[in-house]
Amino acid sequence: MAILQILVRPEISRFFGARCLSNKPKFGLLFDIDGVIVRGKSVLPPVKESFSRLKGPDGKFRVPTVFVTNSGNALRSEKAEDLTKWTGIEVSEDQVVMAHSPLKMFSQFHDKQVLVSGQGRVQEIAQELGFKKTVTIEDLVKNFPNLDYVNKDRRVSTSGPVDPNFPRIEGLVLLSEPVTWETPLQLMVDLLMTNGMPTGMLPSMPYPHIPVLACNMDLLWVSEAPIPRYGHGAFLHCLENLYKKVTEKDIVYTALVGKPSEITYYHANHKILDHARSILINHNVDTIYAIGDNINTDIYGANLYDKYLARYTKGKGTKTKTLESLLGKNIEGPSAKACISILVETGVHQRDSDVIAEHCPRDFLPVEEGLCKPAFIVKDVSCAIDLAFKEEKYD
Repeated sequence: MAILQILVRPEISRFFGARCLSNKPKFGLLFDIDGVIVRGKSVLPPVKESFSRLKGPDGKFRVPTVFVTNSGNALRSEKAEDLTKWTGIEVSEDQVVMAHSPLKMFSQFHDKQVLVSGQGRVQEIAQELGFKKTVTIEDLVKNFPNLDYVNKDRRVSTSGPVDPNFPRIEGLVLLSEPVTWETPLQLMVDLLMTNGMPTGMLPSMPYPHIPVLACNMDLLWVSEAPIPRYGHGAFLHCLENLYKKVTEKDIVYTALVGKPSEITYYHANHKILDHARSILINHNVDTIYAIGDNINTDIYGANLYDKYLARYTKGKGTKTKTLESLLGKNIEGPSAKACISILVETGVHQRDSDVIAEHCPRDFLPVEEGLCKPAFIVKDVSCAIDLAFKEEKYD
């Protein structure tokens, strides 16, 4: 099968001189899931055959491999079980990075009373991440029933809190898009405007507002539907614009995690190294190949991290402002020296189509020239693995 290779950034060759001269690779693979491995619940045709080439004689991975998804509605263990079925090779939960996974590093918020929003077992997910005190949108509606004012047939006069001991909300943790949007949008703006206790308006607008930690900035994602669907990034855009319309102020995210944030790739980099050690690879993983279908998240994020690695290896600005401000000045340095972006054409990206515009969440603007350009474009995940093996002289 022919591989379409479009090399758009000549500087990515800076580490290609160091090849794998033994059967122990010095590179690792980061795979997106939706649009690369599956579309909805359907496994893409080349997946199982492709992943069989990553399997060693012992039936386990022979190349350090991590899956990085912007999905946020499941536990890592659940996603690992799915990936094991889809790929035909056992995937552990330590190889899975969800959109919300980096929040485990944000220990300074784990003892705060937070509202968690999303789908699935959101409180269990939050607990796994380290958050000890959580409430849901449903809890908020139950305690402040007349704030849920969208459905006229459900309007009541009880203001609340129904429970006099209901705690003040100290932060928002937005894991993924909710099932319905209007009530969460209303109540989240209420919390931001009332410093976390929506019993009435305050004499002055609290600003900065309570912390907002948001995961998954995907405006669009692909499923079985023939047209890309709105993701959590669309919900965040609605929240940002409603808050700004009402207050004339911008929402300030305490953290934006998930792709394309550097912190997600930093976290995935360490997971790649952990997986390498688990499969008895004791030397460094120098090069990461990041394979995805979305220019605005997978490619932008991989290129942004590659830029960070280039600065780090040259000793110029060893920590980015983002990583240092979020995790402190003593963060451990990255192990990789390059992160190479590979775009596949089985998901959001369609060759020769300009229907989907380049975009990025507000806190990542302006989009820097070149960050939305993949190092390589290939047909599918099989071609992406071929490409990585060829570049690394690995077989």
